[in-house]
This record gives sequence, structure tokens and C-alpha cells, in this order.
Amino acid sequence: MRHDLIATRERLLAGQARATAEMDECIRIAQSPACSAAFVATSFDEARRAAADPAGTAGPLAGLAVSVKDLFDVAGQTTAAGSKVLADAPPAARDCVAVERLKAAGGVVIGRTNMSEFAFSGVGTNPHHGTPANPADPVTPRVPGGSSSGAAVSVATGAAFIGLGSDTGGSIRIPAALCGIVGFKNTARLTPAQGALPLSTTLDTVSAMTRTVRDAILAHEILAGRTVERSQAPLSGYRLAMARTSMLDGMDQTVANAFERALAALRRAGARIEEISLEAIRDLGSLQTLGGFTAAESYAWHRALLERAGDGYDPRVRFRIERGATMKAWEYLDLFRARQEWISRVHTALAGFDAVLSPTVPIVAPPIRDLAPATGVDVAQDEARDREFFRVNALLLRNTSVVNMLDGCALSIPCHARGELPVGLMIWHGALHDDAVLNIGLRAQDVLAGLSGAA
Repeated sequence: MRHDLIATRERLLAGQARATAEMDECIRIAQSPACSAAFVATSFDEARRAAADPAGTAGPLAGLAVSVKDLFDVAGQTTAAGSKVLADAPPAARDCVAVERLKAAGGVVIGRTNMSEFAFSGVGTNPHHGTPANPADPVTPRVPGGSSSGAAVSVATGAAFIGLGSDTGGSIRIPAALCGIVGFKNTARLTPAQGALPLSTTLDTVSAMTRTVRDAILAHEILAGRTVERSQAPLSGYRLAMARTSMLDGMDQTVANAFERALAALRRAGARIEEISLEAIRDLGSLQTLGGFTAAESYAWHRALLERAGDGYDPRVRFRIERGATMKAWEYLDLFRARQEWISRVHTALAGFDAVLSPTVPIVAPPIRDLAPATGVDVAQDEARDREFFRVNALLLRNTSVVNMLDGCALSIPCHARGELPVGLMIWHGALHDDAVLNIGLRAQDVLAGLSGAA
């Protein structure tokens, strides 16, 4: 893996590297087979010009490459959200707030990244633009995770230093975990969502993927317009919980082994980890039997577009959106009340803890062939793939979506051993615990780097 953003910026300032050469390398990677289907549009010429402009390289991002998920407005570009039904929509008149802030900090947009259509899947497949292969396995093409699939691949391959994405139920942390990079979902209210095509206005979070936790802190500070309060406290200065309830169910052997090794390594480094049951997590399913906020709020946004161009949707996405058509107003309002009661119960259970440790997702990335979109050639095979897709999608979203419903924050960092498929450790808590989660993540990444050989 290439240097992270902060190390590269230091090399630029020391005269040991040139911004134009760094940009050329990012473009070379973005054009390579490793990034096949990762981008839906690129802006290489503009990126080269921006990297060559000293005025644009003075900020904290120093003229280095960032990628932008296809649901964010960039002036002069069409925001299609991985779909074909919006392909002819008028181009955006201005940059969304998140892109404005990245550019103002010296970030250079290298391209728009592929995604699950309308951000409605944790798997990352896309029948319109193809599915970018997870760079962690050069032999068997595996899913990258979604919905921020191309963003993850752009960062994992080295085509971008920051992958701007969104997280409604895990769309930053799932692909980060499956691709072996860092993904931070901040407390939603801290980052503005203006200029981003919504999935669920209640749950959507604007955030990013990076190569290291220190880069994640920098990206968050830029996107949120705030300074993270750094702490020099060692791991032993934090009280950590490990939730056994359901979040450990269904782990494959690679994830189970990696999670246990990570806990053991953190304990050896002084971490105080206490096992708790956190029974409230089991109640989440009953709160969302009608599809939850995501189905209801996405249907409200898509209703007219579905009537006009529904046949052009990914059938798997359309199915999930249309579940929202059956939710009544009183059921939607009851869901808000039930969520607040549930959040209160979880906060009570986590009182006194600085963060919770869980596997980000319980499985490693499955092969694309097992989950590929329907072809229409073999009905039985298509039905089997659909069943497997929805099973895997639910499994991938299970742990991460807990944090979204909690209105919380979470960081996914790699915890697998060298030579294994990537596994993510999720460090999380409720709203506005962002700084503690990030500081713990810095310490934990230093400990776990020895397992994977990461820098």
C-alpha cells in the first residue's frame, strides 16, 4: 500500500516528492485493471492542472487526489447515484458542501466513483456500470462492499487518498472492512448533507474512507469543519465493552479468528475490555419489520421517478424501495418514538464505557459470481442469486446498522493477519463520542498493524 495522505504531504513539504508526480501515479492506478468499474466518470486533465497549481496545493490536502461517490454534486457533472435513470439529468450547478470543503483544503477530485444504485445495498454490485472487484484478492473477484464500492476500491488501490462516501446503514464501514482500509462514520449531524442525493434523511451520514486513522481524523476535520480533540491517553486509560449479543452471530472462521486475535493483542497492550450482553440490539429487527426509515424515506423521494422510469432500476433496489409504499403515517411516526426509546436503553447499557468493540461485518467478502445481478438467461440461477444476495446483504448490514439507528459514530480498522482476506474491527459508541472513538482507533491501529504488516 502507498504512503498515507499525511506522510505524502510531509514528503511534498520536504521536497522529497512532487504533487504532479503523485497525481500521475494516482491516475495511472485509476486507469489500471485494479480499478476496473471503480469510476463512473473521471476528470484526469483537470486533476493534473490542479496538482500543478501551487495555489491549490497549499492546504492540508496538498493537491492530492480524492474521489467522490456518484451521489454527491460536483459543479458541471451529473449526479446519477449509480443509476441509468438519472443519466440524462441536468448537471449540478455547484459543488455540494462536502466537495467544496475538500477542494478548499487542497483536495483534487480525480473522478466520480461507482456505487450500489441509489446507495441501497451493502454488497456493492451494480448492473449498470459493473461491479468493481475487491483488490484484496487478485485471484477470485470478490465484492467490494457497498454502497460506497468504488470509493473503497479507489482508496485501497492507491488511486485516491480520500474516498468521499455516505453511510446510511454501513456504506462506509462495510466496504472499508471488506477491502482492508479505514472507514469512519461520524455522528450524522456533524457533517452537512446538502448537495448529496438522499437515501434516508434520518440516517444518512456524509463521511470518508482513508488508508489510516490519522488520515480519517484529517478528513473528518475538513468535512465537519471542526477540530478533533486529541488525547495522549494510552489504551489502558479507556474502558471498552465487547458486545456478545447477536453481533458475533454467524461469523465465518476468518472473522472469528481475526476478532479474537485483535482482542488478545489489545489486551496485551493494556486495553481494559469487558464483555456485555447489550440485549437491546436484539430488538432492532422488530422495529424495522416494514423496512424502517430507509424504505419509507427513499420511497418518498423515488415515487415519481419510479412511476416514470421504474423499469430502469436495479430490480433488487426497486424491491427494497417499494417496501416503503406500504408504511402508514402513524407507523412512520411510531418508528421515531420507538427509536428514541431504544437509543435511551442502549445509552443506559453503555454508561461508563468509552467505546464498544465488534466485528464490522461477520464475513469476508464473497465472490461476485455468487451475487451477480440477474442475467435473464437462467431463471432458477437468477432466483438463487437473488436469495443469496439478500441473505448476504442483511448479514453485511447487521452490525453496522446498529450504529446508524443509535445515531452514533463508528470506526472500522483492519484487524486481519497478513495473507488473510480483510477483516474489520469496529470501534463505536453513541452520538458525539467521535473524538474518543478516533483516539482509541489511533492506539488500536498501532497495536493491530503488527498483525497485518500495515504501516
